[in-house]
Amino acid sequence: MELNFTGTDICAINGTRSAPETHYDVVVVGAGPSGVAAAIEAAKTGAKVLLVDENPVSGALMGNDIPLYFGGRMTAATQNTERMLEAIFMSMPALETAMDAGVELLLGTTAWGVYRNGPGVASLPQQVVGLADSERSWLVGFDKIVLATGARDLAMSFPGWNQPGVMGAAALQMLLTRYEAFAGQRILVLGSHDLALETALLAQARGIDVVGLIEVRDAPQGNAELVAKVAAAGIAIHCGQTITSATGGINGIESAMLSTGDVIACDTICVAIGLIPSIELVDAMHGPRALNATRGGYIPAGEPSVTAVGDCAGLADSGFDHIAYRMDWMRALSDISADDTIICQCEEVTRADLIGVQPPNYLSRPAPMCARSLDTLLQDGPANPDQIKRLTRAGMGVCQGRRCRDQVAMLLAIEADKPFGSIPLASHRAPVRPLPLKILAEWDEPAEMDAAWDVWFGIPTQWVPVEDINTPYQDEHRQMLYTGMYT
Repeated sequence: MELNFTGTDICAINGTRSAPETHYDVVVVGAGPSGVAAAIEAAKTGAKVLLVDENPVSGALMGNDIPLYFGGRMTAATQNTERMLEAIFMSMPALETAMDAGVELLLGTTAWGVYRNGPGVASLPQQVVGLADSERSWLVGFDKIVLATGARDLAMSFPGWNQPGVMGAAALQMLLTRYEAFAGQRILVLGSHDLALETALLAQARGIDVVGLIEVRDAPQGNAELVAKVAAAGIAIHCGQTITSATGGINGIESAMLSTGDVIACDTICVAIGLIPSIELVDAMHGPRALNATRGGYIPAGEPSVTAVGDCAGLADSGFDHIAYRMDWMRALSDISADDTIICQCEEVTRADLIGVQPPNYLSRPAPMCARSLDTLLQDGPANPDQIKRLTRAGMGVCQGRRCRDQVAMLLAIEADKPFGSIPLASHRAPVRPLPLKILAEWDEPAEMDAAWDVWFGIPTQWVPVEDINTPYQDEHRQMLYTGMYT
């Protein structure tokens, strides 16, 4: 296929839109079991297939809990890229099978956006996916895309949860089974459904001291056989309780207090209340999604050129109402949380900031205005998370809301006395993963851009207005800018 598109884009400095570097019949995002299987089956048909996966995740991104929720419990092994790559291939032999089948494999590569012609874009030569590794960013075209992005951990806030040592179950499983790089020794698990039970058994099998499971409901919620295995392993399940706070020192968590007043010593608290299908790319491409309580939350609703497989398409349907369970936990944690409990870690937005619709403390805070209170906003209809996001900055940090998006929606639903599904989730925008500017910049700038770098933005208070570029007024504006005549 020829990729010589030269269509125009009035927003581009040189008038053209970037064309993709190459084209694939199928692009598979996510090299878990489902993604690898999908890539192999596509390759068997003779299709040109690309399989990308962001693992091994860089140490810097792990520190920011992207894409999972690592909680600062990684060993120094995660800083060694070669060791991490070796660990991935050792734990996933199917990757070699895929490569033998003709699948092109890119590890440590992020799929950060998908773009298609539609209401907001009309000049693309074809649908494209944006990719990035540690060195560069680029576009590839595709006929079909398979999303096998898995599921991520649901974060739940409580006093002290923003300390090192509070992490998610999926992240713990990855550190234990894929990277062999978990630093904790004494772990407390929140939840008692299958995810929590399996996490506890896995951790104990890897030599970690599991000091108990905490369950907000009056009885364990998971499979009876798993409950029996946990009991046989001597792991206590504390039912009808919740965690009220976590305390620690310079190295993170040292203990957790329960609603009974009991204090349990631990260096790690694993939040295993639930997993959420990772549909960030669906959101970024404005694809349809649907809420399914027994499949883990919002899942892709399906469209011709997009296929979702594995946990990305929804958790296994056992009939369990994940939404009701999570709401029970959120209500219990809200009841015990102080106003200064952090909800959005990236932007340091507290529970009081969110409910009061106020910006975080690090910004200049105006006097509270009734016009932007949550009560006033609710009078106009269901809370709009994107509006709340803009007013409070909750979800605007480096994780783009992965740790707080769902719990913000749950808190808003509780405050509005509405079901969870009545409060839409805040939207995701590309890039759906943090990207350094150095790999996004076009260093080979056109001569026109290089010659007029200080004018082409067209912001009148800072730059030469667009309409004055290449006119006698351009030099006047430059002179005023450089002499400080603009304020």
